[in-house]
Amino acid sequence: MSSSLNPPFPEAAGEPPASLASRAPGTASARPEAETATSPDPAGPGPGEEPEPAHREGGTRGYRAVFRVVEFRYVFVAHLMSLLGVVVCEIALTVVVYRLTGSPLLSALTFALGFLPYLVGGTLLAGVADKYPARRVLVVCDLVCAACAAAMVVPAVPVAALLVLRCCIAAISPVFNGTRTATLADILGDGDLFVLGRSLLRIVAQSAVLTGFGLGGLLLAVVPPRAVLALTACTFLGSALLLRFGTKRRAARDADSGALLRSSLAGARQVFADRRLRVLMLLFWVPPMFSVAPEVLATPYADDIGIGPAGLGLLMCALPVGTIAGELYAGSVLGPAARSRIALPLAAVILLPFLAYVLTPGLGWALLVLVVSGAGNAYTLGVDRWFIEAVPDELRGRAMTLLHAGLMTIQGVGMALAGLAAEFFAVSTVVAGAGAIGTLCCLLLVAQARRTAGGPKSETGLTAM
Repeated sequence: MSSSLNPPFPEAAGEPPASLASRAPGTASARPEAETATSPDPAGPGPGEEPEPAHREGGTRGYRAVFRVVEFRYVFVAHLMSLLGVVVCEIALTVVVYRLTGSPLLSALTFALGFLPYLVGGTLLAGVADKYPARRVLVVCDLVCAACAAAMVVPAVPVAALLVLRCCIAAISPVFNGTRTATLADILGDGDLFVLGRSLLRIVAQSAVLTGFGLGGLLLAVVPPRAVLALTACTFLGSALLLRFGTKRRAARDADSGALLRSSLAGARQVFADRRLRVLMLLFWVPPMFSVAPEVLATPYADDIGIGPAGLGLLMCALPVGTIAGELYAGSVLGPAARSRIALPLAAVILLPFLAYVLTPGLGWALLVLVVSGAGNAYTLGVDRWFIEAVPDELRGRAMTLLHAGLMTIQGVGMALAGLAAEFFAVSTVVAGAGAIGTLCCLLLVAQARRTAGGPKSETGLTAM
């Protein structure tokens, strides 16, 4: 709440892997919010002020331009503030459950429950993202999550209730993330600044994976687990305050969409009925489904090649490090046109390095393979732009909610399949197989993406296929 393993809490799933050619149809929106995305004043306007028009396509590049937008700074700090808290909470809750039950299965289930409710929440509650004003949705989601985290602190709460609270937070996560992503387009416009803003949130999420678990281990050495859970409640409250007072109120995108469940399901049907949107969404989902294989199987692979805990830690970090490096390079050095040109080629080969696992590489070569594969996640910057341009404004919140929900769900499926395959085949064979099958799937998607690029828009705003 990337395509490496996404933390299953609301802030930490940033944004897909995530603890992911030719330009797509559609042009940048002419909405006032998109045209006034940045301010020429380095200090920027206050939260209640309208920024002066400064950014145009082909204008200032790089991440610094995104931070000139005052509202984005509030969103970014709220994201950063709660990320470390929720990742640390993940460890603490697992420890609490294990100490209460002594069951490794229930302890592992605590982690897995962060993934399972995503599909339900993202499908049945997606309509919230468009039916109500975005700021209200974000603040209420944070407050509900804060209440759930605070309830976990109470010593009398039984294990079953802890797992239910965990599921509640996870079910809310896709709504929060989808609404926030849709709001980024209002704050930054749906051009290059949006792409860079999304990239920054993903980079922060990947960095939290690298630092949060280490920080959680240090905290648990000196602080009781339930006190660490209290920290998460505070971070949710802090995020709610930043979003409430640091972002502007905007009207609901589709307030007349009818009953919540009907609106959510209708939005899902609209998204998946459009061939272009369906292909782009699968481009976000499919590479992460296969790229989790070397991470989830890192422990048995480390045992196979005879490396210790330090080597295991490096294996776990390699893919996120590659992802961060790739996104930073693409966002800082390449322009919008270059990012679009490399998106489909990178998506086609991102999983190809995994084939080297067939040779059972040692630690050094395995790290190189994972870093190179992770760097390929720079393809998401190009696909981000195409996706936001292809989605009608009134459907944007629901589409983004489905995108996040599917990303987390598909990674959970990938983990389960990798673990199941490793019961019958060597770990190196499983990872190499994931690379081969995943590359084939990516090549098919890339071919479909090329076929669906271009073409007139339909009256509903969806690309006509």
